[in-house]
Amino acid sequence: MNTNYSAQELIGLEEKYGAHNYHPLSVVLEKGEGVYVWDVDGKRYFDFLSAYSAVNQGHSHPRIINKLKEQADKLTLTSRAFYNAELGIYEKFVTELFGFDKILPMNTGAEAVETALKIARKWGYEKKGIPAGEGIIVVCKDNFHGRTTTIISFSNDEDARKHFDPYTSGFIAVEYSNVDALKEVIAEKGDKICGFLVEPIQGEAGVNVPAEGYLKACFDLCQENNILFIADEIQTGIARTGKMLAIDHENIKPDMLILGKALSGGAYPVSGVLTRNEVMDVIHPGQHGSTYGGNPLACAVAREALQVVLDEKLADNAEKLGQIFRAEINKLVEEFPLFKSVRGKGLLNAILINDTPESDTAWNFCVKMMENGLLAKPTHGNIIRFAPPLVMNEEQLMECIAIIRKTAAEF
Repeated sequence: MNTNYSAQELIGLEEKYGAHNYHPLSVVLEKGEGVYVWDVDGKRYFDFLSAYSAVNQGHSHPRIINKLKEQADKLTLTSRAFYNAELGIYEKFVTELFGFDKILPMNTGAEAVETALKIARKWGYEKKGIPAGEGIIVVCKDNFHGRTTTIISFSNDEDARKHFDPYTSGFIAVEYSNVDALKEVIAEKGDKICGFLVEPIQGEAGVNVPAEGYLKACFDLCQENNILFIADEIQTGIARTGKMLAIDHENIKPDMLILGKALSGGAYPVSGVLTRNEVMDVIHPGQHGSTYGGNPLACAVAREALQVVLDEKLADNAEKLGQIFRAEINKLVEEFPLFKSVRGKGLLNAILINDTPESDTAWNFCVKMMENGLLAKPTHGNIIRFAPPLVMNEEQLMECIAIIRKTAAEF
């Protein structure tokens, strides 16, 4: 327990000395284990956000933490000026696991997206023969791929964009879950399109699940027109949606796969872009990199984190518990006018609150759930995202549903 500062004092320190770029719930967390977190006063909560799906393996998973300690005692960072004893082993493991030839390792999700964009453009110029400076990458409206200047350039979230211009050009946004929208832009500009960047489920936008067959149809269009299909699985990957990757639901093998978050089980920033030789080989020494990317600590932690997912069958657990969650929440939708609907796959779900996006109803509901021992956050005003660690069991899930029901009854 923190004996030096109270919760309010700790919040005050962040308010005074930190940038105000987040709006957290007023809970100060100090400890985590499995599906639980504890605040500085010792109160226990169910974590139903999992650090935006970074801790799929649960908080402080002993195997991952032990591997982190073990590697930290030996070697943490060499830079890529030298080979290290962990990187090659990790690269072989992760590429074989997901079925790709090569990985370019980075640290954060946004870095991995930037990496994928750079590779796709270079491939477009050097392999597809697009005239210099004319390469286009197609994205989806309501996307969330990070907050770098390039990424917000193709966002339609005004909070993320406003007053950060001038923006990076070379992007076209089409409607999500609309195959015809992609078909039209390909018919018009296909010879200059390098790639199509898409989230299999739009998490930040409110767990928007596309129509069945949408991803496969887009993939087929890309294959027919020599366009790279780039799957951003930073939030949806690593067993979150009931399969190892969300695109596995439609049996797609993307040209490029972007991973992050749960790649390390929340213990260390690890991300990467996986692709085939013909695409990755456009990158040569000095053209892209990161001092920390592919460091020994990251590689050891990520390999163990992925092995935990496999050994504990977390994808199967997510699929089973997700079906139970949506079935139980649908009962609450019928019982309480407050709830409009529930949607999702596996253990990535959202409840739509029966109010406008401008209202504070969803926020107030999350505050009330916090008081009742469950932590979740709203997104886009009237949507609450629910994404617990995948190590949750059915008994714990039912306890959480009881908290949601209790909160609705009190509300």
